[in-house]
Amino acid sequence: MTEIRTANAAERDAILALEAERQRALIGGDLETLARIFDDRLVHIHAPGVVHDKAMLLEHVGTRRAYRSIERGDLEIRVIGDVAIVTGPIVNELANPDGSMRTQHGVVTQVVVRGASGKSDAAWRFVSFQLTPLGEQVWGKLPSEEEAAR
Repeated sequence: MTEIRTANAAERDAILALEAERQRALIGGDLETLARIFDDRLVHIHAPGVVHDKAMLLEHVGTRRAYRSIERGDLEIRVIGDVAIVTGPIVNELANPDGSMRTQHGVVTQVVVRGASGKSDAAWRFVSFQLTPLGEQVWGKLPSEEEAAR
C-alpha cells in the first residue's frame, strides 16, 4: 500500500510557494504564470459548481479579472508518492459583473503533482481545485468536536 504522509519541510515550502504564486497570478491576471503552474489536465471547480478545464480557467481569469485578494489559512498538506493533497480555508475578495464586490469564505481541496504532464522537471503543478463555500451547518458539532473544543 502507498504511504500517505505529511509533507516534509522541503515539499511544504515548495507547495506553499506554488500556492502563493497562484494567488499572485490570479489577482494580477498573469496568464503565462498560470499556464505554467496549471497541469494540462487541470479540473477547476468554482464555488457555484462551475467546472473549468485549464483553457477555460485561463479564459475566465483573462476576461473576467474577478480576483482582488485571496487569503489562505493554515493548510494541511499530505503526500502520496508524487501527488500532494492540500486542504484548508480560503477567503476570496471578488469583483462581480456589475462592478460590485463580494467576499467568499470557504474550504479548498487542491491536488498538485510533481513532474506533471510528462515534463522532465520535478516542479509541482496543480491538477485539481475545488472550493466549497461555507454555509449553514444544520447539524451542529459532533460530540467528539465538542469534547475537543473543551
